[in-house]
Amino acid sequence: MNVRMVLERMQMETEIELQETYDIMAVCLLAGKIMLQSGAETYRVEDTMMRIAASFGAYQSHPYVTPTGILFSVEGAEPTKTKLIRIVERTTDLEKVASVNGISRKISAGEYTIEQAYKLLKKIDQSGSPYSLWVHVLAAAISSGCFLIMFQGSWGDFFPAFITGGVGFLSLLYFHKLVQIKFFSEFSASLLIGLQAFFFVHIGIGGELDKIIIGSVMPLVPGLLITNAVRDLMAGHLISGLAKGADAFLTAFAIGAGIAVTFSFL
Repeated sequence: MNVRMVLERMQMETEIELQETYDIMAVCLLAGKIMLQSGAETYRVEDTMMRIAASFGAYQSHPYVTPTGILFSVEGAEPTKTKLIRIVERTTDLEKVASVNGISRKISAGEYTIEQAYKLLKKIDQSGSPYSLWVHVLAAAISSGCFLIMFQGSWGDFFPAFITGGVGFLSLLYFHKLVQIKFFSEFSASLLIGLQAFFFVHIGIGGELDKIIIGSVMPLVPGLLITNAVRDLMAGHLISGLAKGADAFLTAFAIGAGIAVTFSFL
């Protein structure tokens, strides 16, 4: 009877340990998912996941992060548990990255339990952008005009670049919603930007065609993606660095192809 009770107690303790391991993995994977979808570097995602796991007692954790998926394994429970999640959508939201980093630091300080951390991360994951669509479009329009001035364009071309950049960015969002192919939306947006720039110059509102186009396409340029690709390569994450570099190259090619098609027909 005593042996049976001991075995049942051991089994119960094992089940509790496994459940705790699953809970830790759920928190780490959710944090990694939010960061990777929001534009964080690969090495930062892996470091955050390992720190969270260690804070909850899982000192032997092994995250493997790529731009399209996260593989996470925790030792200590028999057998070793491994989970995989797939990343489909990737955008730029550094506010979410900062929020997850803040939660990670508080977890390391012992301020949050597993349940509290998961609820906070879930809230961040489900929250949308704090800015409306038109705020994004207005920011793209203003930045297009400012980029034109930065590239030594004239103030007379500020308004054409303002309109062209704003409409181009709005069309990028529309085409991406219409067809879930990133290359198509970027190509179509740059093609529309080229047509608008030609129109403004043709009717005499715009003066320097090249400066208007350069300023207007800048909101489409994958600057953060290129930076993350270089940083991942320098940190030794070769697969992620090359993948992000290829993604940035395709975006640049789509933008250049759209402008080139415009020049070839006009």
